[in-house]
Amino acid sequence: MANHSHEKVETNISLMAILIAVVISFGGLAEIVPLMYQAEAIQPLPGVVPYPALQLAGRDVYVREGCYNCHSQMVRTLRFETERYGHYSLAGESVYDRPFQWGSKRTGPDLARVGGRYSDDWHRVHLSNPRDVVPESNMPAYSWLAGSPLDGQSVTAHMRGLRALGDPYTDADIAGAADAVAGKTELDAVIAYLQGLGKHAPRG
Repeated sequence: MANHSHEKVETNISLMAILIAVVISFGGLAEIVPLMYQAEAIQPLPGVVPYPALQLAGRDVYVREGCYNCHSQMVRTLRFETERYGHYSLAGESVYDRPFQWGSKRTGPDLARVGGRYSDDWHRVHLSNPRDVVPESNMPAYSWLAGSPLDGQSVTAHMRGLRALGDPYTDADIAGAADAVAGKTELDAVIAYLQGLGKHAPRG
């Protein structure tokens, strides 16, 4: 009887699709609902605030260029990871990430704790031609970012959109966004974004 039922499901594509959707829905609820009741998972860590204008613009460039395809931003709880990168990642660090950049692929190193590890000048050279500072790197160069000015109106609009989604940007934050990125390039923005990563992570 059981085998007959199993065969019936496997040969009926519509029924199988419905059952798969039901199973995935239950699995998703089992993962999401507990997080809704865990304050530490939805509250920012001390010091974590929405991205300032320049960092937000840099994050947009980071996402646009697909940097997450080679760099994760999630230090796992494994000892060899914490010894290399620092404290394991906490949900409270990423409450203002839309979308989050955790990832799992590491063609390059994890960047969750890269902020402050290198100077701005190092990042500038590295992004322009990675092999100038890491000879064995297979990372592509992003030299054109230095010649791409930021669009203040776009950053302002993005902030307004994020505030509509619940990010606590103030009127002053939004009004000052265009001035904050005036005269800056996409390279400046990416460096600002990278320098902020892990800044408020627990120590140890």
